[in-house]
Amino acid sequence: MFSPAGKRDKTVRLPKLVKTDADWRKQLPEISYLVTRQAGTERPFTGKDWNNHNDGLYRCICCDTAVFDSKTKFESGTGWPSFWQPISAANVVSETDRSFGMQRTAVSCRLCDAHLGHVFDDGPKPTGLRYCMNSAAMRFVARA
Repeated sequence: MFSPAGKRDKTVRLPKLVKTDADWRKQLPEISYLVTRQAGTERPFTGKDWNNHNDGLYRCICCDTAVFDSKTKFESGTGWPSFWQPISAANVVSETDRSFGMQRTAVSCRLCDAHLGHVFDDGPKPTGLRYCMNSAAMRFVARA
């Protein structure tokens, strides 16, 4: 778990969060539902956080798990919020995505399986990774 200041409080193992499709539809705005529950993608330069330069945490919009820290955000020029690492590898899951006739690596929230975006190997140091996320899949919380 991470405090509002972004400090690791403790490690907690929680059971997978499972809801019905109807419950997700009630909880989420339409674009967030399409992105997180149906592995959609928002159009570039349209999400609320692609150009956010404030200090804070990005949390999964479905379950509030901390997934990224603004300290690892960088300007990728893609029109989506991009990070060079997640806040914790334990909070996200990566899996092969072969949709649209290509092979990519999809990134999801470990707790609720919300699709967050994709990770590519063309990012900056120190990791060389670019976690290209959807604003619609996250909510930004300013650092306390």
